[in-house]
Amino acid sequence: MATTVAAGHKHTLSILVKHNLNTLSRIIGIFSAKGFEMESLTFASEAEPGMARITITTRGDDKTVEQINKHLHNVVDVLKVIDLTHRKCIERELAIVKVSTAKAGRPEIMLIADAFKAKVIDITADKLALEVTGNSDKVDAMIEVLRPYGIVAMSRTGSVALKREFQGAVNIN
Repeated sequence: MATTVAAGHKHTLSILVKHNLNTLSRIIGIFSAKGFEMESLTFASEAEPGMARITITTRGDDKTVEQINKHLHNVVDVLKVIDLTHRKCIERELAIVKVSTAKAGRPEIMLIADAFKAKVIDITADKLALEVTGNSDKVDAMIEVLRPYGIVAMSRTGSVALKREFQGAVNIN
């Protein structure tokens, strides 16, 4: 069975809602009913009590994303929708990757983990579990580098994102 890739670029939508699982259900229903692609979805309580933030990663051209935006604004408990795609934002993913380790491969895998600033979170005689956080490109890259060693299991959060407030330059030496 062939997999098709949706036309258009990746978009990250940050949606502020009243904390209500029916709202999440309605949003998922919009994507399902209209055939919009959803790559990832996160739902978590917001700093303000009674509020939640949903982050959706989707693909589409500008017209499709504009349609998604319009549909989201029609959901009762949706307060704000921001397309972070062309804005300065902070975006992260978390992945836990369990890798098979032959004794000869363990030092190499530890070096890979170090290069990606990943943490070893579980270790057995024949497996390592690594935790990596970063943008999706970093997470994808680490997974691809580890693939030849034998990925046994993997779990990934999808993106969480917020608009970046600081707009200046940072010089860190």
